Amino acid sequence: MSTSQATRGFFRILLSALFVVNLGACSWVKGLWDGDDEDKELEPVPLVDIESEIKVREVWSTGIGNGQGKFYNRLQIALYGGAIYAASANGSVESVDAQSGKRRWDVDLDTELSGGVGVGGDLVLVGTAKGVVIALDSASGREMWRSTLSSEVLAPPAADWDAVVVQTLDGKIYGLDTQSGTRRWTHDSSMPLLTIRGTAPPVLADGVAYVALANGRILAARADTGTILWDGRIANPQGQSEIERAIDIDGRPLIIGSGIYAVTYQGKLGGVQLANGRPTWARDASSFESISEGFGNIYVSGTDGTVSAFEVGGGALRWQNDQLTRRKLSAPATVGSYVVVGDFEGYLHFMSQVDGHFVARARADSDGVRADMIADGDRLYVFGNDGELSCFTVGSP
Repeated sequence: MSTSQATRGFFRILLSALFVVNLGACSWVKGLWDGDDEDKELEPVPLVDIESEIKVREVWSTGIGNGQGKFYNRLQIALYGGAIYAASANGSVESVDAQSGKRRWDVDLDTELSGGVGVGGDLVLVGTAKGVVIALDSASGREMWRSTLSSEVLAPPAADWDAVVVQTLDGKIYGLDTQSGTRRWTHDSSMPLLTIRGTAPPVLADGVAYVALANGRILAARADTGTILWDGRIANPQGQSEIERAIDIDGRPLIIGSGIYAVTYQGKLGGVQLANGRPTWARDASSFESISEGFGNIYVSGTDGTVSAFEVGGGALRWQNDQLTRRKLSAPATVGSYVVVGDFEGYLHFMSQVDGHFVARARADSDGVRADMIADGDRLYVFGNDGELSCFTVGSP
């Protein structure tokens, strides 16, 4: 590696660490310079009183290790084979029956975890900040293999019966053998100088791996061989400084019909065609969360705390709710006729998919909700930052 390459890599890693441990810090830094009045303006908005139109009931709840831990982790949960799989930063991985909340198995991996949980091909997959991917048997929790990669694993690996696909923080994409963890292929994407500390989970469908990148692009590759099928763009960088030009995709891309959609930080919500990567439409948006779909809409939790609904066919803005400004929202999830987001205080805000008005509120974990929630029928599974894994049902009042 040349001196200039090493210097560039050092500054990218340094700036990444400084740029986003929590994007809310940007507001905090601004407040230091602007004074107390600005501090008050930048505080999260207080919650408004609402009249509940639906009944939200907690069915069961259980603790998973130390949850997200002391660092800004975004360990995700996964639903597979009738079980919810969850991992904590201190190395605990557990399988919980999705219906009853009873623990099926739990293991202590004796290492700090930073990425997961991914499931597929009867494997449960987690990753570490040292670049190690660990595969467990989904039925028993028995460790199957470990594979050491080049950099931090911050997003859940994806798997099917043929391959495991992982994106690491340094922009590399790996294809691993499902049975042994042996490296089959590697692709090195073009990384900008400055990136958010996070990566998007790969999505596997019909033997193709779709990977959203820190440069605002989505790459499609054969999961078994790594053969690149196409490379499509969601957003172009804008501005003069590296911070202004950051357009990371950190949320999970979403396949809807013949397209795949994603949202970038300070860039665009947009889609490209699954067949060839050609763009369909793009609209201004900024988020580092996953997106969800329902009622013909794509839902986005903006970095400013707004929740927006865009039409799948064309991207027109249908509605926007700005009553959760600066509350550090989780990715939206759709359950029944409602869209729900979590916030930094652990409240779950249920909104109508029709017009975005509040229909109910519940609380999952007082330490906040950062992980994507999972909806299955009328059930909503929530993993709080402090490790509280809960199941809620949504029904008539």
